[in-house]
Amino acid sequence: MIVVDRDGIDRLIDFPSLIDTLADAFCHDLTVPARHHYEIGREGAAATHLIMPAWSADVPGAGAFLGTKIVNVFPGNATHGLPAVLGAYLLQSGETGAPLAVFDGARLTQWRTAAASALAARHLARRDARRLTMVGAGALAPFLVRAHAAVRPIERVTIWNHRPESAERAAAMLASSPFSVRVGDRLEDAVREADIVSCATLSKAPLVLGEWLAAGVHVDLVGAFNLRMREVDDAAVARARVFVDTPAAKIEGGDVALALKAGAIDDNHVEGDLSDLCRGRIAGRRAADEITLFKSVGTAIEDLAAAMLIWRRLPGGADARTP
Repeated sequence: MIVVDRDGIDRLIDFPSLIDTLADAFCHDLTVPARHHYEIGREGAAATHLIMPAWSADVPGAGAFLGTKIVNVFPGNATHGLPAVLGAYLLQSGETGAPLAVFDGARLTQWRTAAASALAARHLARRDARRLTMVGAGALAPFLVRAHAAVRPIERVTIWNHRPESAERAAAMLASSPFSVRVGDRLEDAVREADIVSCATLSKAPLVLGEWLAAGVHVDLVGAFNLRMREVDDAAVARARVFVDTPAAKIEGGDVALALKAGAIDDNHVEGDLSDLCRGRIAGRRAADEITLFKSVGTAIEDLAAAMLIWRRLPGGADARTP
């Protein structure tokens, strides 16, 4: 069995390929059981333990695979110098069940989460979107910025974080990028001037208000993974055409689920998911001035698709390690 660490993952995939791979995955009928979700009581913020399986019967050109991600979300890990999300992904043969490879789960999650947001933006953001505001400066922020830049002609990135020093560190990581990067002082100003607003935080109160959203903006919501968290208010959700990664986003995570629960929107306000967009069942952006919003809670489809892509690119090729 092969072990692929974070550096190996970084060497083997890129956003254009991964975004296309996810698009293909959402066009196929992969089996994705309900994920197991457990809260682990701890002093301060509770931790979350997730088990996420998925399998493919036989994806054209890829083969049959089975994969399971075990991931832990420990919000207080920053005090230990660790990322909030840690875990491992086990890829197995869909024909024999034999274990094939173990991947760094946190890195796999960062790549696939950012790629899913970019996939949504490919359908929902204006084609001429050039100004990106990144709300949050955690480990995922640079991935989201690079992923959005892979699908839209981003020229300027503004990073805002409640701790400015973290925003400065994130900006430094992107210093060699082909777009300019700066740290924003006022969140309202950064949101009002953006073509795309991407949020990846653990905020328990809305950070982005609906009244700040300019005509034509696309809002990408990645944080707020439980019902005690919010990144935008109900007004932002109500003003936008709303899409989700999977229907689970209507009952899990903050923002859309909470807006539904509060009666700020009804179920019909959520127009579709990534599968609908990728298969062309529902049109993405229809007008330059409309506001669009995408809420992601993560799905094992994305993990399996990313792991399969890495497997195919391992040295020697997947043909040398047939499942």
